[in-house]
Amino acid sequence: MKTTLHGYLREVREAMLWKLDGLSDYDVRRPLTPTGTNLLGLIKHLSIVEAWYFGKTFDRPFPEELDWWDDDAEPNIDMWATADETRDEIIDRYRRACAHADATIEALELDAPGQVPWWGKSSVTLHAMLVHVLAETNRHAGHADILREQLDGAGGMSAGNSNLPEQDAAWWAAYRARVEEAARN
Repeated sequence: MKTTLHGYLREVREAMLWKLDGLSDYDVRRPLTPTGTNLLGLIKHLSIVEAWYFGKTFDRPFPEELDWWDDDAEPNIDMWATADETRDEIIDRYRRACAHADATIEALELDAPGQVPWWGKSSVTLHAMLVHVLAETNRHAGHADILREQLDGAGGMSAGNSNLPEQDAAWWAAYRARVEEAARN
């Protein structure tokens, strides 16, 4: 079970990173929703998710300072890249946070106990954290799917795994028109 959950987590992590491929620095940073959701911000946010849920929860702290969740941090600062943060820096930090999380996942049994400090006194297990982080990462992968499609029409899990019907632009335009017509009726 641990191998399966960990495998799915690894796949969705790679899908998240693929969503940035081929896009300009501006496109990965720019807010595409009224709440400012952007691709690079999702990666930045997931860095702290991996580092904290698999680090602090199991008393295996991530060795780097991630001050985005400090009590005095700017609200929502983990959801966007500041002008002085580079794309490579954010991606590299995400990869390091994932590697740190992988080490925790590999070292502990599924029933290993932990505690999420920001959840109060409730105890959790590695199994619960794997499910939680997999669900959160998949939720953000859904956001990333929509953002990327808005930017250049690219969809799917990776460059080689579209998981969408293979159709040309004319077919998709006609399909969209049918969906719009059904919505109006």
